[in-house]
Amino acid sequence: MMTQKLHPALIAFTALVFVFLVGPLVIIVGSAISDTTYLTFPPQGFSFRWFENIFQIDAFRRTIMTSLQIGFLATFIALLIGVPAAYALNRHRIQLPGWLSTLFVLPVLVPELVLGFSLLKSIATQLHAPIFISLVLGHSLLVLPYVVRVISASLASFDFSIEEAAVSLGSSPLKTFFTILLPNVRSGVIAAFILAFITSINDVSISIFLTGPGISTLPIQLLAHMEQFFDPTVASVSVLLMVLTVAVMAIVERTLGLTFLAK
Repeated sequence: MMTQKLHPALIAFTALVFVFLVGPLVIIVGSAISDTTYLTFPPQGFSFRWFENIFQIDAFRRTIMTSLQIGFLATFIALLIGVPAAYALNRHRIQLPGWLSTLFVLPVLVPELVLGFSLLKSIATQLHAPIFISLVLGHSLLVLPYVVRVISASLASFDFSIEEAAVSLGSSPLKTFFTILLPNVRSGVIAAFILAFITSINDVSISIFLTGPGISTLPIQLLAHMEQFFDPTVASVSVLLMVLTVAVMAIVERTLGLTFLAK
């Protein structure tokens, strides 16, 4: 059986795409381990002191914890709203008006700067909500469309006749939801959690409007640090964020397998 040879132009194009995608990551990692007091690439020397500097700066330690707390809380709230919403949109798609599904994607359709300014006017200014609560609500609204869409994709292949059979055999609707429906869409829930949490951790546009004195997120602290310093600490924080993302995916792969999420 003869194998078809790849055209050299196709190989060159694939290599260029690979360099385009991986190149910035290599530059960030190289800048983070540089021994200089300024950002440079290729690195001059080799040192991990800029990673240590992250945890020596109180603002970074504080904002890392704040971002993790906001990310978990916002994702949890989005799941509490998104799972029932996705279920209703799929289970009663005929009875519900068509515009209702569009309502849940509005935060994605509206530019984030407009959304952030609107949240500032409504939540922070008019309702006088605390900064932390404003950030949690803002991030929940931001990640909600991702939760609804991902879980809706899982529910699209679910046979609701199984749920009807369980109810006809005496199971309560609430028990059926938790014992039959959720286990069948568990992969979608986990995928939605990962996507929502990573989106919240890396958000800038919403956070920059809702942060205030004493409370900030890690991306906003990065911007503030760059205004005063141009050292490799910024690159080191970026590497940590990449490591966090890879670690989450690795944990999912080790416990469930990426093929599980693809179901």
